[in-house]
Amino acid sequence: MTSSAPTQPKYKTVLFDMDGVLAEVSKSYRAAIILTCHHYGAKSVTDDVVTEWKIRGNANCDWTLSRNLILDAKDGRNDVTLEEVTETFENFYQGTEQQSGLYKLETLIPTRETLTELRKRSKAGMGIVTGRPRSDCMKFLKDMDLEEFFSVHHCAEDGPKKPDPFPVQSVCKQLGVEADKTVVLIGDTPDDIRAAVAAGCSGVGVTTPEAVVQQEAKGESHTLAPMSVAMTECGADVILPPGFAELVDLCEEA
Repeated sequence: MTSSAPTQPKYKTVLFDMDGVLAEVSKSYRAAIILTCHHYGAKSVTDDVVTEWKIRGNANCDWTLSRNLILDAKDGRNDVTLEEVTETFENFYQGTEQQSGLYKLETLIPTRETLTELRKRSKAGMGIVTGRPRSDCMKFLKDMDLEEFFSVHHCAEDGPKKPDPFPVQSVCKQLGVEADKTVVLIGDTPDDIRAAVAAGCSGVGVTTPEAVVQQEAKGESHTLAPMSVAMTECGADVILPPGFAELVDLCEEA
């Protein structure tokens, strides 16, 4: 069973996760996880395995997730340290003198028109709630020319990570709004929805582009993708397709 959209506009302030919501990361962050796992012998780690762990939750730090996947895999190196994993992951993601960084493959999912309209309706401003390091968050916003849209950013260095409600509460406080159901966090994982709900806010799920392709191949709705079903079960108000253009009509008019 999937979520049904609210029957009338209800959201006044919009917050965003970054990866899978704003940034298409299947060839960057997601690929870096898998490549890092394979580097330490865990060849059994696939995209489906990563998705399973993301569905379970408490998987908002890709460095820690990569190490946990390696340690859990029967073919993974069982003495690998977080420091080793982080360095290897960053070499793949940021690049080295020998290889180009995977971050260069990231693209913007929503249209600028959608973000412009949402910014008009989110009168207090819009915020980012991400597990990315601040440097990676700001680099993506700069590369995509999105800095003007977001006045507040909660990143990996700023405190507890989702599903803890702190990041959502912190961004609400910085925007000067009450953490209530008129504030919505747009996310692509159960951790995003859990964080929003725990903070007293609303959560809206977005299916990632790659999940939509997989569902279309099966002739099924994007709302039936495993991650989308999990977000619904965590309390998402509705599951939207990539780009979330429909969100505009769920926000109060400017």
